[in-house]
Order: sequence, then structure tokens, then C-alpha cells
Amino acid sequence: MTFSVNDSPFAGREGKFVTSRQLRERLFRELLKDVSLRVEETDSTDSFRVAGRGEMHLSILIENMRREGYELAVSTPHVLFKQDETTGQKLEPIERLVIDVPEDCVGSVMEKMGSRKGELVAMHPQGSRMRIEFLIPARGLFGYKSEFLTDTKGEGIMSHVFDGYEPYKGDIERRKTGSLVSFETGEAVTYGLFNAQERGQLFIPAGTPVYEGMIVGASPKTEDLVVNVCKKKHLTNTRASGSDDALRLVPHRILSLEDCLEFLADDELLEVTPESLRIRKRILSNSQRAKVRAKG
Repeated sequence: MTFSVNDSPFAGREGKFVTSRQLRERLFRELLKDVSLRVEETDSTDSFRVAGRGEMHLSILIENMRREGYELAVSTPHVLFKQDETTGQKLEPIERLVIDVPEDCVGSVMEKMGSRKGELVAMHPQGSRMRIEFLIPARGLFGYKSEFLTDTKGEGIMSHVFDGYEPYKGDIERRKTGSLVSFETGEAVTYGLFNAQERGQLFIPAGTPVYEGMIVGASPKTEDLVVNVCKKKHLTNTRASGSDDALRLVPHRILSLEDCLEFLADDELLEVTPESLRIRKRILSNSQRAKVRAKG
């Protein structure tokens, strides 16, 4: 993961330690007590490459830092590849995954494992449940935990351990949903959110401060959608029966730190402060992002 200084429009509002010097000191201080952590400096003085034993290891570090008053931005997690010294082949880390699920959930687990390049090793029935063992690329597990809990209705148990390095298995689709991106800076209002909720699932309630480029929800389509959650109802002198009823919002999804890291796409960052978790685009300006897409 890349840990960098928070450069969003809301930077410095909630955190006590916000500079690159304070971030660098904290990360290198962590090295003194955590032997499995690696911190490297990058070409930029504002960002650092941090490597650990998995998403959970790094999310614990991020949570500790935000509780101590640090403000930072983190990138999507990536696995560390190796190269075979004799053949020059690209190698990737493989995890041995053991899943214990009710029998009626086996089909959905098999389907998801297939799309994530999982290889079935063993399968044992245990009463009304099934224990399944897979060898799966470590990057195939990114974002799977929340899907797994949904597919098994919270009854599934999964655990995994590093198994070794094997040749690269090919591309894995990271995320099937797009993002709902805020159109302007301001405060989210009920009218704007009511119109936006038709486009996808919201992550914020009314009254939340937002900025241009901040992600306010997930779109069921793969491409991103720009929505104006700050839009207020245009007032007129005419009144119609039924049209002025109170607008009902669908309850928004509350994301934990792990949920945010799982949701992140390659062109997105997670802004972490002592009080908030905000997902945002790397390029905040909607017009600039459109230009980059047109070129790319």
C-alpha cells in the first residue's frame, strides 16, 4: 500500500498530525516494534510504500494511526510479485484457503472462487456443512470477505495461510461495481440524495460535508457516475397534492475501514482521519478525469 499525506479539500480539519515529516516519523517508529513491516521511501517526499502480511495487518496499523490523531491517504492494496531467477517467469503469492459453509451455499462459493482463479484441492462433508479447500492467488482474496458473508448469510467460516509462490495466474476482475462521484463541494441534502439513490447504493446520510471527486455511493454498473447530492429542490409558488410529501431515503451503507479498503479501485484513495473515512478519486476534478479517460 502507499501511505501519503492527505491532500483533499478537507485536509487538516480533523487530524492533529498531518505533515509528511510526522507521517514518516510514525511509520519508521512502527518498524522498531513490528518486524514483519517494511517501509520504503518513494520518489515523492509525501508518500511511502508500506508492505505487510496482508490487508488485516496494514488495516490495524491504519486504525492505530487514526486513533493517535494522524491524517493520511492510502491506496488500494497490491500483492508483491517475484521473478523466477532461472526462467525469468513472474511469480505471485498463493494462499491455502479453507472454507466451512452450509451445503446450500457451496454453489455460490464455487462460482466466486472460479472467477478469482481459485483451484479446488479437497472437499469433505461434515454433517449438514461442507469443508472446502482451495489454492487461490492472494490478490483473488481482496474484497471477497464481505461477498462471502453475504453469500453464506453470515454462516460461513473462512481462514487462509500463505502456501508459496506460483506462476502468475492471469488477470482477475477486481470489482464489478462503479462509483457514484460527487459533482460539487458542499453539504449533502435529502433532495439530492433522493435523486442519487436511484443510481445505486449510498454511503452517506443527509448533512454530510462532501467535495468534488468524493465517492458517495456504489453504482451497479461498471462505469462511474457523477451525481449532485448537494442539489436543492427548486422552489416555486405552485403546490400540488402529494408532491410535497417528505422524501424517504433508503438507509445508507456504513463502511468499516476493511470495507473501504476492499471497495477501493486503482484510481481511488481512502482518506483516513480520526473522525472520518472518505473514499475519493485520485484526480478530484470531474473535467480533468474526463480528459484523462479520453486520452487513455
